[in-house]
Amino acid sequence: MTTAQLAINGGTPVFQGASANSFAPEWPPSFPEIEEKLLEVYRSHQWGGCKKFEQQLMVDYAAWQGAKYSVFMANGTVTLECALLALGVGPGDEVIVPGVSWMATAQAPLYVGAKTVMVDIDPDTMCIDPARIEEAITSRTKAIIPVHLFSSVADMDKIKAIAKKHGLFIVEDCAHAHGARQHGVGVGSLGDIGSFSFQSSKLMTAGEGGCCTTNDEKYADYLFRASHIGGSRLFPGVKPPMGLMCHQYRLTDFQAAIILGQLAHQDEMKQKRLTQFHRLEKLLSKTPGIMLQKSTFQDDERAFYFACFLLKPEQLKADADRATIQKALEAEGVFLNIGWGYPIYDMPMWNISPETYEKKETPVCEDTIYRRQLVCTGNILLADNDVIDKFAEAIDKVMRYYSAH
Repeated sequence: MTTAQLAINGGTPVFQGASANSFAPEWPPSFPEIEEKLLEVYRSHQWGGCKKFEQQLMVDYAAWQGAKYSVFMANGTVTLECALLALGVGPGDEVIVPGVSWMATAQAPLYVGAKTVMVDIDPDTMCIDPARIEEAITSRTKAIIPVHLFSSVADMDKIKAIAKKHGLFIVEDCAHAHGARQHGVGVGSLGDIGSFSFQSSKLMTAGEGGCCTTNDEKYADYLFRASHIGGSRLFPGVKPPMGLMCHQYRLTDFQAAIILGQLAHQDEMKQKRLTQFHRLEKLLSKTPGIMLQKSTFQDDERAFYFACFLLKPEQLKADADRATIQKALEAEGVFLNIGWGYPIYDMPMWNISPETYEKKETPVCEDTIYRRQLVCTGNILLADNDVIDKFAEAIDKVMRYYSAH
């Protein structure tokens, strides 16, 4: 890779006539066998929850993720709420969450009457910083919600040690991490309960949907009851425990059929994304001014909801801010966006009263989100080698131009 005239300055773009995204597979993917499953549901007149495909999905998804139980629900927001309900989190309790995630992570404690406490993130993995968790713990702290952001898995070794020391529950937010593993163990089974989303942009999707995973029979029962109007799959006919708030958050069998069909393709797709990420990582290993989001441990198996890049402003020219680099990359045919664009507490839709949550000092959150982060959807990592090579070429070309050295 060599320094060349940028397309934005009149040079020849790396991708000519089409952007890099146009060479990535369409998302979400479609598979012919899923169409047959949907027709089967339609013709069965059994469309509601806990029918044929959902029952099979609960077994297969738990096994794939390395958990004993999975409970499917309407979306990946109510899963977080039900996880906290199952653990007995409620009024007077505090729940620690990272300052960078989608709003649902921080709203879930509020839904059950608890107080949300937001803390800072690690600058390289972008996951919650264990040291900041320890600082935020009070006598009212009941749970921690680490987020495996963009499928970079949080440091669960340290988080579990902190939770054990202080007697806290762990709810893993795995919305970006279907199939991810740490030390060979599937996310969602590293803590007490895991929460997954199947919203339309996610690695597995039915347009909407969610599920919780756990290895604890009691929690599995409470999760099912909390989301299925008090009914029980494990102990049918037994009345729900007093005080457990039970909702109607059920999945339909149409959604279950889609997710079950996608499950058969996940290992292959995850391996392709992992292979192409490592290819991209190698190609950009000497590129100045930018880095790929890091993994916590070398043996982490990531799933790559997003391919996330972090600028290194100290290595760039004074006038080379993120917006400038974005525009230069777009001219080369590479479209990287800023993700959500805000930490949770600054999101335009975050209308929560300051009295119901607390934000600790979060300088890394602001620096990462407002200055450093650039992302693209993970389907770019399903593209062929020549596309990945040109993708890296375009990034290297732009970053070398704006490098301070």
